[in-house]
Amino acid sequence: MTDAQTVLDRVTRVTRVPGVRGALVASALDGLVVAEQLMDGVDGRAAAALAGSLVGRLVRTAEGAGRQAPAFVQLRAERGSILAAPCPDDLVLIAVVGPDANVGLARLEMLDAASRLA
Repeated sequence: MTDAQTVLDRVTRVTRVPGVRGALVASALDGLVVAEQLMDGVDGRAAAALAGSLVGRLVRTAEGAGRQAPAFVQLRAERGSILAAPCPDDLVLIAVVGPDANVGLARLEMLDAASRLA
């Protein structure tokens, strides 16, 4: 398992992408936050609960159907998006981004970080 400082370093790297308002690592099983770095006004617990639950269900559904689990999920809304990348050990890397965010760069950073959280 990855140590706490390494997890926080990966979260910090994601938050450096323009337009990212916060990032966190949460459990896909129960949505509990493991590490977070969020701007004021961003509700990390709500994002973790929503994304953790959704990604956990998507992974289980894909596996049940004999398909590959999703590597990246984007929930788009009027005022931004929630991005999620499944990690090993039933964890999910989540980013809360504004509508002006560089989602492509955020996706690349998140996939890289998620692959290193082993």
